[in-house]
Amino acid sequence: MRTVRILTFSTLYPNNVQKGHGIFVEQRLRHLLKLGGVECRVVAPVPWFPSSARRFGRYALFSKIHSREERFGIPIDHPRYPVIPKIGMTIAPLLLAIFAYPAVSRLLSGGYEFDLIDAHYYYPDGVAAVMLAKWLNKPVVITARGTDINLIPDYILPHRMILWAAGKADRSITVCQALKDEMIRLGADADKIHVFRNGVDLECFQPLDYVSIRKKLGINRPTLLSVGHLVERKGHHLVIEALRDLPEYQLLIAGDGEELRNLENLVREIDVADRVIFLGALSHAQLVEYYSAVDSLVLASSREGWANVLLESMACGTPVVATRIWGTPEVVTRPEAGILIDDRSGGAIAAGVRQLMMNPPSRTMTRKYAENFAWESSVRAVEETFRAVLEKRNSS
Repeated sequence: MRTVRILTFSTLYPNNVQKGHGIFVEQRLRHLLKLGGVECRVVAPVPWFPSSARRFGRYALFSKIHSREERFGIPIDHPRYPVIPKIGMTIAPLLLAIFAYPAVSRLLSGGYEFDLIDAHYYYPDGVAAVMLAKWLNKPVVITARGTDINLIPDYILPHRMILWAAGKADRSITVCQALKDEMIRLGADADKIHVFRNGVDLECFQPLDYVSIRKKLGINRPTLLSVGHLVERKGHHLVIEALRDLPEYQLLIAGDGEELRNLENLVREIDVADRVIFLGALSHAQLVEYYSAVDSLVLASSREGWANVLLESMACGTPVVATRIWGTPEVVTRPEAGILIDDRSGGAIAAGVRQLMMNPPSRTMTRKYAENFAWESSVRAVEETFRAVLEKRNSS
């Protein structure tokens, strides 16, 4: 069986500055490559920014991203593309495709004659990938991941472009059934959409000894963990509010983002500052320690495709309390995984934590549940989809 050469295309991909950015795309690719039947190059465009001066804040970080790099043996190009305020959303796919085209062409002229474009995130990335595929006469498979389907189609023009891309793509992949159902509701062809869930790296995320890791981290009281970018839709503020009804608990928040100052103000306003610790962005190794040391992960998101943090926590033996939204009910299906809450509020979160802790699952059983979500079956299905697309293209 011949090797399939793919070009992975997405703005969601880690780089030398944003090491956790789009890590789920890299994780699937790494596990796909482990199977041995696929070869890959990555083109991960980043916004152009003129200066690294501090006065530009977090946007200045874009100027520090290397144009080319290698991660885990995978060559990556980071071409720059312009992001235009106010009108940028509607023309982003075209700008992304135009400014990525030279990097893609260099790969081809340099001898990497890829068979297929493996695109991630439908808008603008997937739309841009379809444009590139048409220009280069290549098949394309697009993976939908979350807000690209459950939020961005609320805008009229992006909605139309997403449906155009779905119609032109050879196949679409969604990371949960809920996203496939939404794509169908939006008007996409159900027969071209496959559901291949994300997995969890069971070698990376493993339970550490609960007692010793708590001692190392200085944790000596019931503790909750909230993980994710500090943005409103992740619901960190609701977990903070839940502390009013959980006086014996402390909360650790892992992540960085635009809501940090608002969250810091909130903990002071409701007088829980002595029970909330902001950890900042953590590496996977650090997350393993905190997942293993806390009593529960709490995810209070309003929108998710497939929340990887849920499986990461479970793989470390820690059950979860999570809002019943989008793909999350497909992750949390049994008591040993944790519980789901229907009301997205501080009071409901507190009640969920109380319910979970009345009869908590053993950490061994939670880990065993997570073992059902190894990557291998999903990436094998992805490879089979790529091969089916190529076989159909060659036969026609």
